[in-house]
Amino acid sequence: MYSEEHVQFLKKIKLHKFLVLLAQFLTLIIFLTIWELLSKYEIINPFLYSSPIKAVQTISQLFQSNDLINHIYVTSYETVISFILASIIGFGVSTILWWNRFIFEVIDPYLTVLNSLPKVALGPLIIIWVGATTKSIIIMALLISTFISIINIYNGFISVDSNLITLMKSMKASKLQVFYKVILPSNLHNIINAFKINISMSLIGVIMGELLVSKEGLGYLIMYGSQVFNINLVITSVILLAILSYVMYAVIVFIEKKTIKNQ
Repeated sequence: MYSEEHVQFLKKIKLHKFLVLLAQFLTLIIFLTIWELLSKYEIINPFLYSSPIKAVQTISQLFQSNDLINHIYVTSYETVISFILASIIGFGVSTILWWNRFIFEVIDPYLTVLNSLPKVALGPLIIIWVGATTKSIIIMALLISTFISIINIYNGFISVDSNLITLMKSMKASKLQVFYKVILPSNLHNIINAFKINISMSLIGVIMGELLVSKEGLGYLIMYGSQVFNINLVITSVILLAILSYVMYAVIVFIEKKTIKNQ
């Protein structure tokens, strides 16, 4: 049984969470209402800035033409594949770099250069080498997300308390045991945070790739809408992209809560 003080404390936490969610919802409603009113009374140019109602109408049109689900699916599929590959590569390479300090010292400057290099500059080369296909989009996303993932996870690995590692070594633990018993458990939050960044970077990379080569996906809709000067389509695609991004991030947060709960 919880004490009365603890029960009151839990109620305050629940109330705080409810108020935060309520404030977030009201902020969104107020923003959409102001946007709609400004467009309706032509305080802002409705042709250039569209409106929430026009965005809903565009979504309805895309749905009726059977294009909506397909475009969302294509972008989601490419993002998930890129995220999984980047996460596996990022974790694997980070483990190798932690395991062998010499390898890290050799490739560290290359990681820095590749991470800071504007990946969109490589877009034309990727298209020439791979072709204007889904593969080139996934490669673009990997270039954007993988190096960030490697750097974040590796920095977490080397930030583990050295005293814990020394203690394990004093008990004659192998390097593999140190990794599984100390490094991984200490970096659970860091790895999940890297995944949170990774999913957003993968989505950014996919959209960049779709802007260059795709004929499907939300990035394609944005590019096509801008080419035909259909602002409603562009803004609607951006809204759908924001919703998709939030859903993907929420999935990672859900996994994080389940993982922490089961620890």
